[in-house]
Amino acid sequence: MMKLRSKRFSRSNSKIGKGGSASGGAGGKGCVTAGEIKWEVRPGGMLVQRRDCGEGVGHGTITVRVSTVSQWHDISIQATSTFGELKMILSLVTSLEPKEQRVLFKGKEREDYEHLHMVGVRDKDKMLLLEDPAIKEMKLLQLTGGAAIGTPYRTIRV
Repeated sequence: MMKLRSKRFSRSNSKIGKGGSASGGAGGKGCVTAGEIKWEVRPGGMLVQRRDCGEGVGHGTITVRVSTVSQWHDISIQATSTFGELKMILSLVTSLEPKEQRVLFKGKEREDYEHLHMVGVRDKDKMLLLEDPAIKEMKLLQLTGGAAIGTPYRTIRV
């Protein structure tokens, strides 16, 4: 036999404003709120209730560990920044321009306009920085004088 619990969706039994705490969010790790409700607009345009706890996503500065092929870089950045802003900071640390960089988070390449906290980047998360293979090939062609590697030179008669 299976027992079912009823879920209450009304706010009448809530302890907000009575000196108690309301728990919500992911995994029951809620923030303590009391008194009036404060609202904020997220970068995507969604109106949400503001969280007043320090461990919430989107608050303060986070440290992200970015791995290149040969080394690690610990970057401190605002949680509400975009991947484009992260690429600008990485261009100062590495010798790659932002358009030459590919930043991967959780196995996916992220676009410049995406916000870190909207994708789920938290403090002490790891990312991978790769050089764009197309630009890497163009640089290599410029260094070799325009001749493609592995192709023989052709003689053109006029």
